[in-house]
Amino acid sequence: MTLGVVIGESKPTAVTAQTSRPLSVGEYVVIGAQDGKLLGLVERSFVSSAALNDIHNYDEAVESKEVADLNSRDKSYTAKITILGYLTDLQKSRIVLPAIPPIPGTAVLNATKDDLGTIFGPQKEEWVRIGTLLRNSEIEAKVNLNKIVSRHLAILAMTGMGKSNLVSLLAKQISGLDGTLIIFDYHNDYPDLHIPGINVIDAKINPRLLDSNTLSDVLEIRENADIQHRILRLAFTHDVKEAKNFWDALDHNVAMIGANPERKDDRHSADRVQDKIDDARHRFADVLDPDIMDPLGLIKEGRVNVLNVSELSEKQANVALAYYFQELLNDRKAALLAKNSKNKEGRHYRFDSPIFVIIEEAHVFIPKGEDTHTKYWAAKIAREGRKFGLGLCIVSQRPRNIDPNVLSQMGSLAVMKIVQEDDQHQISSAAESISKDLITQLTSLNVGDAVFVGQWVNLPAIVHIEEVKDKVVGSDKNAVSEWKYAKKFDKVAVESTQGLIQKDLLLD
Repeated sequence: MTLGVVIGESKPTAVTAQTSRPLSVGEYVVIGAQDGKLLGLVERSFVSSAALNDIHNYDEAVESKEVADLNSRDKSYTAKITILGYLTDLQKSRIVLPAIPPIPGTAVLNATKDDLGTIFGPQKEEWVRIGTLLRNSEIEAKVNLNKIVSRHLAILAMTGMGKSNLVSLLAKQISGLDGTLIIFDYHNDYPDLHIPGINVIDAKINPRLLDSNTLSDVLEIRENADIQHRILRLAFTHDVKEAKNFWDALDHNVAMIGANPERKDDRHSADRVQDKIDDARHRFADVLDPDIMDPLGLIKEGRVNVLNVSELSEKQANVALAYYFQELLNDRKAALLAKNSKNKEGRHYRFDSPIFVIIEEAHVFIPKGEDTHTKYWAAKIAREGRKFGLGLCIVSQRPRNIDPNVLSQMGSLAVMKIVQEDDQHQISSAAESISKDLITQLTSLNVGDAVFVGQWVNLPAIVHIEEVKDKVVGSDKNAVSEWKYAKKFDKVAVESTQGLIQKDLLLD
């Protein structure tokens, strides 16, 4: 169906069209060029009225409206269309742009299901359904899981716009393919995902495996407490790491250093370190486990693994994530080395197949302008992980606070509603494939809508993401309902208590 014609000056990458109806931003159209059909994406849309242009007061507006209503040619619909390439090439996953721009007067046609189906919904096992095209709802929207494992992914949006739903959907799709997924769950959101064989575990830290600086972070010793750091470094010896009772051995060494008559000024600082040790071993007994020699052994291959880090402080969570990242990267390197080695004797790695890792609240662990344990290893995975089958996904509602070097290495993006200009600028700087016009549309997206760009899709697309029906994560609390229930419960409890009191009085 003909929608309009190309007008004005056209380019090989963009045209302007006058159309018979207003086109939606994100809608796909076909431009009938001489040497083959071109596929275009509407990135800006305008509606104007000749009669209602240049109005100075209300009365003039009312009179002009009457004129406009009588004139069927008054309204003008203009669309700015980005040319994506020749349609037949795009259907074969190739992008070829025209050398000569479409001639003004060329027809702009409606893109059909046959035109778009093979581009956005390839029938290959690595492509999984995520939803539908927002403006062409009969077209499936699929993503390439191979690309997010090899080239990484960022999911960015304001709170409540559907980040956790997309994570849940990806988890279900990966589970269906018996893939290995690890979600570092900062708010304990994902344990109740209805996925067969889901492996929910509490992230643990073995203090024996840390260096003294990292152990200082775990014990929450202040950064500027130089004497306490020195005491812990001196006390944290090889003998302590090998001791049967780790905490007692460490405490004993700290006490010995504090008792040194030649350094009486160390006594108070040693006491403070002992307080920190005592506090950590009791408050975080379920987290700090010197007897768990291989925390990586808790992760199950071919499963969705949810690592709960909600019980850890921010510094401890940083240490835990960094440790897992380091061990996962080393394991994948060892697996690849063993695979390529002629000597197949012995097994020195744990996982045989690629692993995909998702970090919730990524701005906490990979902050801009600040060095953290996790940031170092996340950056290393972003650079090297694709060579070893270790994929990274960062999820955040504050793109402006994420380290730009890590964000720029995410080969694919799902960007939902974002209103802060700083966030939009950070996204634009990190992703060359998302245009300024698409960036401006981020403020108008609804819950569950997202702009998909990068290597996990054949073309940039505005997608309505399928809702996970049994999803319980990321949902807002029904405060009114819970208040009502609590009040009802309290009333029943009071009445029950009063009944017991009256019964006791009668018995007396």
